[in-house]
Amino acid sequence: MKNGFAPRQIPIDLNQNPKTMKMKIALPAYRLLTILCMVWLSAFSFSCSKKSEGGGNAQMISGQNSKIWKASKETTASGDKDKLTSAEKQEQIQFFANGNFTQTSESQSANGTWTYDAANKNLSLTYQGNNVSENFQVAELTDDNMKLQAPDGSTLTLKAE
Repeated sequence: MKNGFAPRQIPIDLNQNPKTMKMKIALPAYRLLTILCMVWLSAFSFSCSKKSEGGGNAQMISGQNSKIWKASKETTASGDKDKLTSAEKQEQIQFFANGNFTQTSESQSANGTWTYDAANKNLSLTYQGNNVSENFQVAELTDDNMKLQAPDGSTLTLKAE
């Protein structure tokens, strides 16, 4: 007995089948290995997720200087998929880190300012010259994807270029 600890005695049945003994030892090891793998996979998947839990930040929208976004998917207010036309697929919006934006299509261009309230997940676009403002709820925001929900419930998913 060293340091107050007695060695643990493990009863061994010498008549026991060696395969059964291996199974008794291996089963807890497999359980432990399975649990460790599950914990590792869970931790890995959570740490690799780029999805913003708290609403993200303005830099996720504009990048360091600017970022271009193009529509990839649209749904109606009732949740039905609304197919994008080829012209809509060509439209883009470029968000600048200084709070300006440029929205372009094949035939038109519009400029304005934008703000993002991360706490409320609200993106506001104010168009220059006519003071028209559009407000969107940011349903999802990653560095590569942004899903905007209009007040009527329709959604637009954008992909970063």
